[in-house]
Amino acid sequence: MELQIQSFASGDAAGNVALSEDIFARVYNEPLVHQIVTAYLAGARRGTKASKSRSAVRGGGAKPFRQKGLGRARAGTIRSPIWRGGGVSFAASPRSYAQKVNRKMYRNALCSIFSELLRQERIVVVDSCEMTEPKTKVLVGVLKNFDASDVLIIAEDVSENLYLAARNLYWVGLVDVATIDPAMLLTYEKIIISKAALGRIEDRLK
Repeated sequence: MELQIQSFASGDAAGNVALSEDIFARVYNEPLVHQIVTAYLAGARRGTKASKSRSAVRGGGAKPFRQKGLGRARAGTIRSPIWRGGGVSFAASPRSYAQKVNRKMYRNALCSIFSELLRQERIVVVDSCEMTEPKTKVLVGVLKNFDASDVLIIAEDVSENLYLAARNLYWVGLVDVATIDPAMLLTYEKIIISKAALGRIEDRLK
């Protein structure tokens, strides 16, 4: 299975690259992809919300008034949830939202996503992602060659020139191979991958 390589500077054809069918020709497994993306987004949640329960609120050690004889409802503490200044019923506490994901499942989900993106012709392989100068205007002109208005650029190593050129464009994402995640791949309309980065992706997903 082969895919055409395009020049990053001009968008012209610059050869072909062989792709592994084990990685880029998988059947799209939607339930698995949904599970992995959900787990990834859940792991990003901070889980720091907290309220004080009746045991955490200061004070209230003494019984506020005697049990009988006053005609009032009995009370054991002024920090009861039904009292003003008392604790919160079923108080929230810090927690982790992380979900366990097996490495094999994670790799299979990435392969499934890459295969589907390739079938939808949303992946563009370029010879290199290097830029000679850190100019946003130059990068915008380059991306016009690929008709990209919502694009993720995956480079083997993000150079300083490329980072400076892309950081002010809200519709351009920029990552290296080590920081790819499934949610990011599904967010953008088009994926531009350098030939070197593609090789590292295949090595990572074997």
